Amino acid sequence: MKKARIAAAAALVLAGAAIYSAYHLGVTRGTQLAQSRTPGAGPALKAGDIDPKTGKKILYWHDPMVPGQRFDKPGKSPFMDMQLVPVYADGEGAGGGVTVDSRVAQNLGIRTSEARTGRLSAVLEAPGNVAIDERSVQVIQARTTGFVQHVAVKATLDPVRRGQVLVTVYSPDWIAAQEEYLAVSRTAADGRIDLLGAARARMLQAGMTPGQVSAVESSGKLQPHAGIVSPVDGVVTEVAVREGMTVSPGTTLFRLADLSRIWVIAEIPEGQARAIVPGQAVKVLPAGATEPLAGTIDTVLPDVNPATRTVKVRIVLPNKGRQLLPGMFVTARFDSGEQKEVLMIPLESVIRTGRRSIVMVDAGTAGFVATDIRTGREAAGMVEVLDGLRAGQKVVTSGQFLIDSEASLRGTAERMGASPAASAPAAAAPGHEGLGRIEAVNGSDRGTESLTISHGPIPSVQWGAMTMDFAAPPAGLPKGLKPGDRIRFRFHLDKDGMAILSSVEPAGVTQEAKP
Repeated sequence: MKKARIAAAAALVLAGAAIYSAYHLGVTRGTQLAQSRTPGAGPALKAGDIDPKTGKKILYWHDPMVPGQRFDKPGKSPFMDMQLVPVYADGEGAGGGVTVDSRVAQNLGIRTSEARTGRLSAVLEAPGNVAIDERSVQVIQARTTGFVQHVAVKATLDPVRRGQVLVTVYSPDWIAAQEEYLAVSRTAADGRIDLLGAARARMLQAGMTPGQVSAVESSGKLQPHAGIVSPVDGVVTEVAVREGMTVSPGTTLFRLADLSRIWVIAEIPEGQARAIVPGQAVKVLPAGATEPLAGTIDTVLPDVNPATRTVKVRIVLPNKGRQLLPGMFVTARFDSGEQKEVLMIPLESVIRTGRRSIVMVDAGTAGFVATDIRTGREAAGMVEVLDGLRAGQKVVTSGQFLIDSEASLRGTAERMGASPAASAPAAAAPGHEGLGRIEAVNGSDRGTESLTISHGPIPSVQWGAMTMDFAAPPAGLPKGLKPGDRIRFRFHLDKDGMAILSSVEPAGVTQEAKP
């Protein structure tokens, strides 16, 4: 009986152990299964690891909207409601490209356009204004001493016709010459033809026109009141005579301008003046008109406006019916007529730095690569590419400034030999220290102060030598700071990546690092 009880107890113990083992094994396997099904499970990635999805080495993570802040592990951005994006090291032959995740590219609106060949005509539109053709200006002067009896045109810009009497003058010299001619004409029948010719020449020498002399000859009567007529159809630009005046030979009476042909003075950028040559056809569109008028370039004036950096171009234009009046605004369209095949890209894709023209080229797996190009003519939103691209390459037309900024940061990190370790979020960023020179002490109307400092490398934030602005601390800047001072400064980065000074103190020449 006792042996049976012992056997039963042993069986119970063995059964309990088996149940416990089975339970423990089930819990363990369930936990492992649950872990295997948990998203993101597996070894945590960090800076310097190889991304199993792309096979590339991860340099760091960042928020594309705040590319200056770097993180050493993935997670959610402290600045935006989005996940941090990995930045990869470039492989062999990558050419320094910047890789952007496809979802991020879509969110940022990055668009590309293909470089293609096509016909690009050099068309330039420039503003201009109508002016009087100075070659058509006529000056009416008195030819003899006389008294002004009547002025028919008394105001500037009054229209006049060819042959219209402008002013009537009584001239004693003309009266004397006419009387001499009439007296000689009565004795001409006696054979004194030579005296008649001399008397006629005397009237011309006195200033009478051939028409006035003919009037005396045909009528045989004295013409005491001589009228001075307009030689052109145009307008009066100057009136210098009034009734009752005494005039002498050479006195200016009127200035007349012929409006059958006018000038258009257009101003074009000096950089495009080389394409403008005399004799080139131009289309002129007056304000409010629908049909352009055909003109010709007369000359490119040798003068540059220092304020607008433009060159004046004189255009000669027929003015039928006097449609154009002096002072009117017009638009001049210069078209070279050249329609040769060229390589061209959208003008919006070009980043101009002042000395260089850059485009961001989509190099596929190598990312986006900054490429220098040389540009030519521009027309209809397109620009000619003379060098740096080939047909079929894709260039970024939207978002290229963000990619170029990231490429600049990457280049700075590579020159410094910076490790891929990332800085902490701005909210928890520690203080940093640097040595440099004050370039400028800045202030504003709102009381905000800042220092422009040229400093050496600052390894704690992976910065290279550069010149940048630092915001003043809440207590303000120390007194007596001036450009040229060598300083030791401490700062921290706020949540937006702005460098905020904590302290500024003089630095010894032997201690500082030259920027």
